[in-house]
Amino acid sequence: MPFELETAPHPEKLKRVAIEPLSRVEGHGKVTILLDDDNHVQQVRLHIVEFRGFEKFIEGRPYWEVPVMVQRLCGICPVSHHLAASKAMDMVVGAKLTPTAEKVRRLMHYGQILQSHALHFFHLSSPDLLFGFDADVAKRNIVGVLAAYPEIAKKGVLLRKYGQEVIRLTAGKRVHGTGSIPGGVNKSLTAEERALLLKDIYQMVAWSREAVQLIKRLFEENLEFYNAFGRFTAHSMCLVRADGAMDLYHGGLRARRADGTTLFDHYDYSHYWDVITEDVKSWSYMKFPFFKALGSSEAGWYRVGPLTRVALCDFIPTPLADHERKEFLAFDDGRAAGATLGYHWARMIEMLHAAEAIKDLLHDDDIEGDELVTSGERRERGVGVIEAPRGTLIHHYRVDEHDQVIRANLIVSTTHNNQAMNEAIRVVARQYLDGHEITEGLLNHIEVAIRCFDPCLSCATHALGQMPLDVELLAADGTRLDRVVRDMRGLCHRE
Repeated sequence: MPFELETAPHPEKLKRVAIEPLSRVEGHGKVTILLDDDNHVQQVRLHIVEFRGFEKFIEGRPYWEVPVMVQRLCGICPVSHHLAASKAMDMVVGAKLTPTAEKVRRLMHYGQILQSHALHFFHLSSPDLLFGFDADVAKRNIVGVLAAYPEIAKKGVLLRKYGQEVIRLTAGKRVHGTGSIPGGVNKSLTAEERALLLKDIYQMVAWSREAVQLIKRLFEENLEFYNAFGRFTAHSMCLVRADGAMDLYHGGLRARRADGTTLFDHYDYSHYWDVITEDVKSWSYMKFPFFKALGSSEAGWYRVGPLTRVALCDFIPTPLADHERKEFLAFDDGRAAGATLGYHWARMIEMLHAAEAIKDLLHDDDIEGDELVTSGERRERGVGVIEAPRGTLIHHYRVDEHDQVIRANLIVSTTHNNQAMNEAIRVVARQYLDGHEITEGLLNHIEVAIRCFDPCLSCATHALGQMPLDVELLAADGTRLDRVVRDMRGLCHRE
């Protein structure tokens, strides 16, 4: 798995092209491309340009506030943070969840998977897939999809709406709810709420099956292009159930090297720091995680998310989605399962799995139960890991004897995929931009590669720990009175 440092010599002598801001992604980021006089690509980088210090301002807050607070990282995937933090705080309070609490949380989570995958595929990515990457930018958007493919767009909207209803009825609100608490949940479903969701779930399953067939057909019609676009090899990681099944709510960590060999399996995520660590670089507010056993971020980076989960699990525990998983893995002798655009196909398989899982949970009487919260032996550390729509999400907290959080570390899905996204855009730049006159359509190829990962850039921007800072004290007339600089090593000096 080759790695390029991608630091161009004498960058000041090169032409610079910037894609800023990135479109149809959550959050703010940019891509810079350095070209020589013949338009040959010399350097490509994805930059995260916004900074949010959640890991620091969580400190000092009582632990029971955290599952609600951390949702403010994002309006697209708040449930994922809500549940990951709740799972961490379950450890802090020593809770073993009741069947009702776990199943209501799972229902909430699969509602989140359904709505997020529908949003990304139909609203953000389908304009590229349906019209072509070089299509007129005025048409290449959700409004264009509504005009040209009204039935596809309508089903996408209603799938997301249904997922949001599942969230509302389990979390209390569609966005930034309060349903999950340390040790359990604060509500179960009523019979009326259960009947309301059951009324439409079979339609959601049917539409999800259609979505899988849609992306499969697009692959069949553009086989070589879809398989080759932004293709690269990578290590990978996800959660799996004890029997190897896909489990998006709980499990052990499974990691495989790029050559398919197992690095670790069913690893207890409560000690994730023994297998994963993080690097920082001066040009991004996003960390660069890597597998410790492989030595460095250059050798040990990996990818997460739908493509990884579908490929790494032994089976999907719902029949329709597992059938589609087998077809996906066998398609074109398995090449689609390694394609960057294969993320979209895997994402729709997961959406189908989420719809099936919601159906099964709605037929389980435990979701109307009244045993909601438990607690046990108190601990000072809590780790919660969940498979968010975009990939593995890690929340890690330490709580003191005064019930205050004294340390927080979040490794979000998009952060896990940081180097993988950089690899994808480098490959695409060399495939389609190198030596050519730069056009909007060609630049959109770069954005398409990033959208495959469905990045949430807001979630991924946190305190780096050793982030460089430059603080100046100015007089009223603008004269500099003092300046203190903290470098990448965390060392401060006055200038």
